[in-house]
Amino acid sequence: MKRYLHDVLVDDVRKKMVLLTGPRQVGKTYLAKALMQEFQHPQYLNYDVLEDARIIHQQRWLPQTDLLVFDEIHTLPDWKRFLKGVYDARQPQQSLLVTGSARLDTFRQTGASLAGRYYHFRLHPLSVRELRDRMPAGEALAALNRLGGFPEPLLSGSEQEAARWRNQYYTDLIREDILEFGRVHELRAMRLLLDMLRQRVGAPFSSASLARDLQLSPHTVKRYIGMLEALHIVFLVRPWHRNIARAVLKEPKLYFFDTGLVQGADGLKLENTIAAHLLKHVHFLQDAHGESISLHYLRDKEGHEVDFGLARGEQLDRLIEVKLSDAAPAAGLKYFAERHPQAQPVQLVQHLRQEQQAGPLQILSASRWLAELAA
Repeated sequence: MKRYLHDVLVDDVRKKMVLLTGPRQVGKTYLAKALMQEFQHPQYLNYDVLEDARIIHQQRWLPQTDLLVFDEIHTLPDWKRFLKGVYDARQPQQSLLVTGSARLDTFRQTGASLAGRYYHFRLHPLSVRELRDRMPAGEALAALNRLGGFPEPLLSGSEQEAARWRNQYYTDLIREDILEFGRVHELRAMRLLLDMLRQRVGAPFSSASLARDLQLSPHTVKRYIGMLEALHIVFLVRPWHRNIARAVLKEPKLYFFDTGLVQGADGLKLENTIAAHLLKHVHFLQDAHGESISLHYLRDKEGHEVDFGLARGEQLDRLIEVKLSDAAPAAGLKYFAERHPQAQPVQLVQHLRQEQQAGPLQILSASRWLAELAA
């Protein structure tokens, strides 16, 4: 399967070093090896492999290498200084691709600067758009709701295999990555927090409320959620407000990169799947095109709410409400559409008999609309 970042990475890696990050097992190595097929003399080196580590330390890769791929290089001490030296001293026409999981993304932001030397891309799980050549959009959306978007469980087509994969995935993640961010005695609290969050998807949440339930301090809960964000387990959607500082202070909504983790009704799983699609769409436009676009939700003091809003700069561009089967225009969507006439209002329905227009509001098939996103 050709991943959605393939073509843009082939182009950009010839211009600058490319850092490719994303959740574990999202397909970074698969994509890197697919890109290698576009070059005459590529070489893949994984720092976790002893012989590859020796070659990296001694810089003994072949001089005619035209694409050099470093995987898990962030475990090399002072890795950014190493990459800076390799990039600045590389052979003419030699391209450099660096892949890694959450730790690379986090450590990228500290230490020696690589400014001006790289493009950064975030690889996301599979989406309706990526699956449209393999199955109809409606089937793809149903599978994503049921199995999540990570390649191995989704392409297995089996809920049993997906459950087995998920159990092992999160056991390994907690054992390896969370231990690197935290401490051993925190693992039990992290597991309890993760289980609680699985039941609170799509609703504004309070760190203070979670802290009371877990008998922890609000500061500790915020730190734990920050760790889950850094590990690409969850992501936060904040309320939209022209004043960014005010928006950050308001309660966010939380979603999972893996919809298979969501505990709740089908409508809640659909909302999580669409949230993941919208974040992927936003990150692609930011990373590949430099667009100023962001993902939010809308809610006022009177309780009017819209599931999602896409903003360009300080201007709302789209209003998005998610429904499993209800084609009647949502009251909150109509309310905010009247107050933000510049924003296109759309109600996405998974089980929809007919698409329709109700004034400025469009009621559309969720699967068809998702298939037309940028990524």
